[in-house]
Amino acid sequence: MRTRPFALVAAVALLAACSSADASSSSSSSDDETKQHVDVVLDWTPNTNHSGLYIAQARGYFADAGLDVTIVEPGETSGSQLLAAGKADFAYTVAESLVPARDQGADLVSVATVIEHNTSSLISLASSGISRPRDLAGHSYGTYGSELEEALIKKLVACDGGDPSAVEFTPLASDDFRIGLTQHQFDTAWVFDAWDTIRLRDVDGLDVATIPFIDHTDCIPDWYTPLIATSRAHLDDDPAMVRAFLAAVAHGYRDAMTDPAVAVDALHAASPELDADLLTRSADYLSTRYASSPEAWGRQSSAVWTDFVDFLQDNDLADDDFDVAAAWTDDYLP
Repeated sequence: MRTRPFALVAAVALLAACSSADASSSSSSSDDETKQHVDVVLDWTPNTNHSGLYIAQARGYFADAGLDVTIVEPGETSGSQLLAAGKADFAYTVAESLVPARDQGADLVSVATVIEHNTSSLISLASSGISRPRDLAGHSYGTYGSELEEALIKKLVACDGGDPSAVEFTPLASDDFRIGLTQHQFDTAWVFDAWDTIRLRDVDGLDVATIPFIDHTDCIPDWYTPLIATSRAHLDDDPAMVRAFLAAVAHGYRDAMTDPAVAVDALHAASPELDADLLTRSADYLSTRYASSPEAWGRQSSAVWTDFVDFLQDNDLADDDFDVAAAWTDDYLP
C-alpha cells in the first residue's frame, strides 16, 4: 500500500548506475511511436493509492494527452532514486522520503498529493486496551527502526500525558500485521487505514482499535503520504509533458472519487491477484479522502509542508536551511 516510515533512512543519491525495474503496465498500440514515453515508478505494489494512475491508463487519458505511459513497480532501487538518477519521469513517494532526498542533493519536487490528509493510524487489538496515545506506555510498538517513527511515537505519548520512555520499540519481523498482533510479536504498529486497517478489521474480522494520526495534529504534523514527484529538470525542460501527465492523472482520480467501482475495475484488471473485497472497501474509503472535492485533487498546502519540515528539523531529521518552497509546487496541476 505504501512506502513505509523507514523510507526516511533510505539513502537517495544521484546514482551512476541504477538497477532496472520491470514494467507492470504499458500501452502497446501502434500509435505509441508518435507519443511521448513516460515512466512512472510506484512506491509499493498496485493498490488504491494508485487508482487515478490506473484509471488514466485504462480509460485512455494518457493516450489522449499524447503520452505512452509505463507503470513500473519498485525493485531494489526506489522510485525516488530512479527519479534522482534520471531513470524515471515521475515517482510515487512520501514527504518523509522527499525531504531527506533533497537534503542529499536530489532535486526532486512534489507536484501533487495523492491524498489530502495523512490516513496513518496506530493499530492494536481491542483487547490490548490501547485507545489513546498515553496507553502506549508499557506496551510494545512494532518498528521499522526509523528515527521518524521514534520521534512521532514519543511525541504522541508525551502530548497525551504518558511516559514515552515506557514504550518498547520492537523490530518488525515482517509487515504482516495480522500475524504480528495475534501472535503478540508487538502490541501496536503504524498502518494505513485505507488498506491495512480495512484488511485487518473488515476483511480478516479482527477486533482492532486505531489511533488516527489526523486526530492528533495539535501534537504531530499532518503530511503528504503518498505524493507524486518529478525532477526539477522536467519542470524546467518539459513543463508541457508534466502538465499533460498531471491532467490525465487528475482526471483518473476525479473518476475514482465520483465512481469508486471504476478504480476497482482498473486495479483488478492490472493486478488480478488483488482481493476484490479489499479493493472495493478501500476504494470506497478513499473516494471521500483523496481530496475535499474532485476539482481539488492534488492540491498541497504551504502550511502542511512547513509544519512537517519544522517537526523534522526539531528532531534533527532535516537540515536547518531546508528550502520548503522549493520542495513542492501546484503550478502544473490542471
